[in-house]
Amino acid sequence: MTSRALPVVIQGASRGLGLEIARQLVARGRRVFATCRRPDAAAALRELERHADGALEVVPLDVKDEASITGAAARVEDAAPRLGLLMNVAGVLHSPSHRPERKVDEVDPAWLAEVFRINAFGPLLVAKHFGRLLQHDARAVLANVSARVGSIGDNRLGGWYAYRGSKAAQNMFTKGLSIELVRRSPQLVVVALHPGTVATDLSAPFVRRAAADRAFSVERGARQLLDVVEGLTPDDNGRFFAWDGQPIEW
Repeated sequence: MTSRALPVVIQGASRGLGLEIARQLVARGRRVFATCRRPDAAAALRELERHADGALEVVPLDVKDEASITGAAARVEDAAPRLGLLMNVAGVLHSPSHRPERKVDEVDPAWLAEVFRINAFGPLLVAKHFGRLLQHDARAVLANVSARVGSIGDNRLGGWYAYRGSKAAQNMFTKGLSIELVRRSPQLVVVALHPGTVATDLSAPFVRRAAADRAFSVERGARQLLDVVEGLTPDDNGRFFAWDGQPIEW
């Protein structure tokens, strides 16, 4: 079985980019395990599952609950002991009560902890429990959806402490995984991906500030990331790529 025939896990597929990535993978003929925190509230994902002719299965997974991650990994492993792709997509930038900080005086320790727990600790714990399913003799990819603002070298504006810091931490975890996991599986490629500005709920309050040609539709954003993933080789392991395949400095 080739890597492109192996099943896929999309972590954070209830809406937005994750949902569209799952949709496009099903359309490409892949078997998809789509995770979300509350399947009972994920109407669009459930609708996709109903029309996927068995190609997509919804799996409950809460990145803030390690027991939930353990259970999800066991459920997937029972059905598919080898994976070709794991994408960590879920992330948080703002909430009804919190917006990205413009200055250090706005930093809230509780919100800081919440953002790190979802954006940084979550993908690492998913890798902890799902990583073994990517370790085999075929090509496989572990892709963490990051953000250019998580690049320390690219930070020229400051602010956004919780989001920037959590994505920088996620990037460091990704780099570490690219070293450790690949020692045992040379065909595994571990990368961070920047999707650009995509018109989702995460970016909605900020899209108006971006140039119109940088605000991708969800369909285009998902397609671009999947095209990058499809083109990865073992030589790309441990790197940080933008939506157009261009490298980003850490």
